[in-house]
Amino acid sequence: MSRAMRSTRTRRLGLATIIALALALFGLAPSASAADPAPAELTFATDAATTQPGGTVNLSMTIKNNKTYDIWFVHQTIDPTWLTTQRPDLKYSFTGCSLASEAGAVPCTGTGPANLGTNYGATIPPGQSRTVTLTLQVAADSGCNGNIGFYSYYYAEFSDSASVNGGPVYTPETRVLCAA
Repeated sequence: MSRAMRSTRTRRLGLATIIALALALFGLAPSASAADPAPAELTFATDAATTQPGGTVNLSMTIKNNKTYDIWFVHQTIDPTWLTTQRPDLKYSFTGCSLASEAGAVPCTGTGPANLGTNYGATIPPGQSRTVTLTLQVAADSGCNGNIGFYSYYYAEFSDSASVNGGPVYTPETRVLCAA
């Protein structure tokens, strides 16, 4: 390696070191930190993995506030997956909605593919969560051997004026089984 090449390499290394030092002094250097949790997290659960025509399944949706500020507002949609819509013989509807509260479950509104945000109740403090349960009724004359699945998008606003969008978040699929 020639002396001129070593000199150029040394200068470049020195320049890079000086720039990195300047960035670090002014707090602009990237920092190595653990991944922050999502500011809001939406999860789903069902009380049954299967049902029959005429049966019901409770679909619970929980939004958790992982931020250090209150959630003031939530807007959420829930829609059937593409495969669910491809079964014309599969008949179902949402027939009930309840919000888990300290005093027990209280009725809520906005069931079906609508704005479910108001169902989560008022402010959600940091580290806390709210659960809304929709009752999914499968019609007695519904087709059998089909999966029912949903997906959801949500939008949450926090008291620090920040917001977060999430989705699609998928529900567990429920299989409709024929009565024997």
